[in-house]
Amino acid sequence: MTITKESVLAALGKVQEPDLGQDLVTLNMIRALEIDGDKVAFSIMLTTPACPFRGKIEKDAKAAVLAIAGVKTVEVKMDSDVPNDGRMRGLVNMPIRNAIAVGSGKGGVGKSTVAVNVAVALAMAGARVGLLDADIYGPNTPTMLGVEKLPPPNGQKLIPAQAYGLKMISMGLLVKPGQPLIWRGPMLNSAIRQFLGDVEWGELDYLIVDLPPGTGDAALSLAQALPLSGAVVVTLPQLVSLEDAGRGLNMFKQLEVPILGVIENMSFLDLPDGTRMDIFGSGGGEQLAQATETTFLGKLPIDQNVRIGGDSGKPIVVSFPDSAVAQAFTEISQRIAAKVSVAALGVNNSLPINIVE
Repeated sequence: MTITKESVLAALGKVQEPDLGQDLVTLNMIRALEIDGDKVAFSIMLTTPACPFRGKIEKDAKAAVLAIAGVKTVEVKMDSDVPNDGRMRGLVNMPIRNAIAVGSGKGGVGKSTVAVNVAVALAMAGARVGLLDADIYGPNTPTMLGVEKLPPPNGQKLIPAQAYGLKMISMGLLVKPGQPLIWRGPMLNSAIRQFLGDVEWGELDYLIVDLPPGTGDAALSLAQALPLSGAVVVTLPQLVSLEDAGRGLNMFKQLEVPILGVIENMSFLDLPDGTRMDIFGSGGGEQLAQATETTFLGKLPIDQNVRIGGDSGKPIVVSFPDSAVAQAFTEISQRIAAKVSVAALGVNNSLPINIVE
């Protein structure tokens, strides 16, 4: 029996991409399909290298094609092409396909820690990632990534530092250590615009932006200068943090920035005897997400290695990749990437995101 491309595509048309809720053929994810006797080979072009269902999609695709009469061997190459959200970013010469802000309504919730570890996790998955530290008054990302200086500039352009596979720019690399920045709004706006227009970012799949706490000039300047694919809001479980996070979330809504979801940091502490201590309360992040009809992206447990990694310049997703909190960061980065892909492709998908603790 002759194997045809039509029969292979018909089989693959029954394989679903779980995040996008449509089949691989409809999503145009099947590439380089070749048939040689009883052997079928093709590529599956994922919408992000951080796809959490990568293994399942490959397995299901192989099984579907092997079920075709006459097929003996199936070779699948997994690749990725991150979709562009379609927003024009005039200040940036090279294309940035998606820009994601990480913000909070107050300080001290671990927003920079989340931004750094999510960015590194995406880069470790194979994405081209940039990290813009827009927290002009309290730039912490150089310390968290172990970066001390920028490379020499290229003409009029700044070259971002590189660490753990991502590119990074921060005011902390442009001023003397400990020097305070006593700036008013216009100077802040100018600095953020320079970070976009005067930095040689190259082509990026994701630009992660670490915002300063609160709802002030930096967030407004960024939203005006850089059309955002979406924003992630970080909170702690307790009521005071939730109130401030809610203000930050509503600020993004007023600026017409899509909300990708809420992350609850420092959710609980697992004790040596197996019990769990809710130091800051519990369930607040989920309640905020429900109240604002926003996706809850997940919980991050308390782990001293997060602090140690931040102080030593080795993010926990690198230093302790098998730890519970590193796995949580990785899963959250995958959910963010999935949400961005769904929005960029304009797919109508009402499938819920399953949070596994």
